Amino acid sequence: MSLRGRLLISSPALVDPNFRRTVVLVTHHDDEGAMGLVLTRPSEVRVADAVPELAGIPGADGVVRIGGPVQPEAIMALAEFEDADEALAPVVGSVGFVAADASVDELSIRRVRVFAGYSGWAAGQLEAELDEPSWIVADATADDAFVDDPDELWRRVLERKGGKFALIAAMPFDPRLN
Repeated sequence: MSLRGRLLISSPALVDPNFRRTVVLVTHHDDEGAMGLVLTRPSEVRVADAVPELAGIPGADGVVRIGGPVQPEAIMALAEFEDADEALAPVVGSVGFVAADASVDELSIRRVRVFAGYSGWAAGQLEAELDEPSWIVADATADDAFVDDPDELWRRVLERKGGKFALIAAMPFDPRLN
């Protein structure tokens, strides 16, 4: 079963510093592997400095997000489109990738998020991590990709999932200090 368009929420058991308290939007998942974008790691680089052609699009006035540790020099734009057919690769609802050669002035982009790098898993790797359990899977909404406060997204998605996950959301960053 493909997890494309779903969220991976790092569980408290996941201590890898690249993914601690992160939310990853799965953008591709099949038998050959998976790819996703960390939604909760802003950088200090402004979008207008990294990708000037996106300046002026809602959301492009912010900072580039760190999409993950793989190919940190690769820049990807995830957008919400008025016409979902304009997306290079749809992810969730009307949210998908902007083609690198697209003329953004001609697209119906409502808002955009720019990422440097991505998160990747080889065939079977993500499934093994789900068995550990390193990740909690949740449904994504278009708004998750464009949240204004990335530090709160981890907590908010767990609370939205409810039950025992709402309790996890209340845990301090380092439970040993509780």
